Amino acid sequence: MEMMKAGRMVDIGRMECEEIAVPSLGGMSSDDAPSSRPDAALGMTSVQHDVLVRSEMASICGSDLHMVMMGAGLAHRTPCPHGFPGHEGIGMVVESRTPSLPEGTHVLTFPNPPVGECFNAYQRVGAGYCVPLPESSLPRSHMLMAQQLGTVIYAIRQHPRDVAGETVVVMGQGSAGLFFTYLLKRAGAERVIVSDLSKTRLAVAEAYGADECLNAAELGNAGVIDAIREMTGGRGADYVVEAVGRPDTFLDSVELARMDGQLLWFGLPSTDDNIHVRFQKFFRKRLSAASTYGAQDEPGAMSFRQALRLIASGDIDVSPLLSHVFDVGNIGDAFRLAHEPHDAGALKVSVSFS
Repeated sequence: MEMMKAGRMVDIGRMECEEIAVPSLGGMSSDDAPSSRPDAALGMTSVQHDVLVRSEMASICGSDLHMVMMGAGLAHRTPCPHGFPGHEGIGMVVESRTPSLPEGTHVLTFPNPPVGECFNAYQRVGAGYCVPLPESSLPRSHMLMAQQLGTVIYAIRQHPRDVAGETVVVMGQGSAGLFFTYLLKRAGAERVIVSDLSKTRLAVAEAYGADECLNAAELGNAGVIDAIREMTGGRGADYVVEAVGRPDTFLDSVELARMDGQLLWFGLPSTDDNIHVRFQKFFRKRLSAASTYGAQDEPGAMSFRQALRLIASGDIDVSPLLSHVFDVGNIGDAFRLAHEPHDAGALKVSVSFS
């Protein structure tokens, strides 16, 4: 029986590597069977595995940290199924039930987190949740960033706004926030103001087109609000993207928008508790707000395909994001660093499978 390394959330705050049998498309272990997954609550009635992918790399998403390190939005009782909640991966198809993804195809995988197995050395994926990698002279590791970039493209498509000539604020400069900075500046925003706790991330934000970078660790939340008011002559920003998911930044987003401004709440909430909002101010400012979730289920995976094209063509340089890579055997260390990245200057923390 062939064995593999598999990441497993054994408790809140604890991710460990275990050794288990390599699964096949013809059978599933009882703890990973679709009947044990909360598919009905997520609008999914079944889990279909069309391909078996030998994983090459997987990235840790901010939503993974909220689930694993904070227990927010947790879809399973611990210990969770192996590979959960990994949903950003690249690898090669080694077994296939669909002619569109023959064996030997290198793919980007983006399963829904509750059924994700990207933290396993071999992962089972539905055909609609992976796409072939394009030809490129760049390292395949760069293509891994297409999952996060794709979610940002999807959010902008779902809630389009003409930002030409406008002042935009992006709260948080993790990989998602950085991609918002890049795409909104490219879309014609006159001024992009960003905030983050990390000097390293703010430096990349400047390279991605940010006009003003505010260090929230030095200024504090109130200082960031005051600085943006001063920069905008007390008016506030036309468009505010919250790409953090914390209650305090969610709350502050209302403060940063101008009258008749627009908010995009992108960050996955870091808590299952209710998050308060300054609704009196939201109401009086006549603000509009939207949230987005579920890029994985977009028909044809068009946003992920566009993200792959942007990266493969060199239109966006994602190399600064690939800051820290751990062997999957040290996945616990990888999660701890991703959860507290600032001192180490971490941007995107990933795991590799050798």
